[in-house]
Amino acid sequence: MNTPGSPLALSDLISRHSTRLTDADTRLLDVLIQDPIRAALENGKDVSFRAGVHPASAVRLARRLGFKGYPEFRSFLQSSLTEGGNDFESPAARMAARLVKAESDGLLASVLDSEISALQQTRNSVSDADIRAFSERLRDCRKIFVFGRGHFASLCSLITLRLNRSGYEAVDLGSQVHQLPELLSTLSSGDVVWLLAFRRAPPLLHEVRGVAARCGATTLAITDVGGTRIDPVPDHQILVSRGEPGESQSLVVPMTIANAIILDLASIDEGRSIKALNEFRSFRASSGLTMS
Repeated sequence: MNTPGSPLALSDLISRHSTRLTDADTRLLDVLIQDPIRAALENGKDVSFRAGVHPASAVRLARRLGFKGYPEFRSFLQSSLTEGGNDFESPAARMAARLVKAESDGLLASVLDSEISALQQTRNSVSDADIRAFSERLRDCRKIFVFGRGHFASLCSLITLRLNRSGYEAVDLGSQVHQLPELLSTLSSGDVVWLLAFRRAPPLLHEVRGVAARCGATTLAITDVGGTRIDPVPDHQILVSRGEPGESQSLVVPMTIANAIILDLASIDEGRSIKALNEFRSFRASSGLTMS
């Protein structure tokens, strides 16, 4: 099947060979289509068992579809999964794709290779000027509102913590969604709204962006291609990849960028961050508070 013009989807194969398919083939295909993630991980015997057909039926189906045997057909299914497509809208599919890719090299090595690759792409796509555009706006603002949903809620919390310790008043909107109207009612033109959105920007993020636009606040955003459709367009936006389909979708990449921005902020704020960090350290040491 590695010939020019080979179809890239199972539906293409079914259409091409539909006149040759038997009742057993149809039952097998029903099983494959209903759960493509599981199909890409199972052998032909297991798929046949779930379809209630003879164990050899999966091999016959693979050959009717143009493959030498079921292992080659399974490799096709795995490639289709790891190369992306609509299946990647499902978190389970993305995890299954990563497991498929990890089979040959080992799980930890696969995750590490994916993270390294994503970080290298970031090195090539994000410049110091991009970082400086963020840090200058943060330095000169009155207050910083940080917002992200899903996995990025934890990163927003970390960004907010670091900014506050560095002497900047920052608010984690994602952790206080129930108080969003009260928090955003204080937003002014001297403030910054820092957004994080990957795969797609959730509706609530668009609403927060809309409020920021009406107030005249500066909006900064870190996104990937799927999160770029923010309307109105942010004042400054860093676009990164967290990994190819089928790879570990890195949280290290956006965290690394956020760390670089906060570090650059300390380099241009005339000692404000360093002073605040020293004062916080002294307070924590003398406060008598037990944090364990």
